[in-house]
Amino acid sequence: MHARFLGKDPESQEGQSPTLFGTDRTERVTCIVQGWRVTDPQALSDIGEVPDHETLVEVPEEVLKYYARRYQEEGN
Repeated sequence: MHARFLGKDPESQEGQSPTLFGTDRTERVTCIVQGWRVTDPQALSDIGEVPDHETLVEVPEEVLKYYARRYQEEGN
């Protein structure tokens, strides 16, 4: 699997997240998100148990716009 840079939070400093990457998986569409680890107790309680092999990351809305742009450009 290869990852392709889609965009990063314009408010982040150089070398910092949040960042969004698209993948070239053929069996399903996926993205990789680099963001802030969710540690807020209330949010974790609201979400519930997360398996050990998974994690939660928080990204700003501005980064998710890169996801939408990816599909507009591909005509999906």
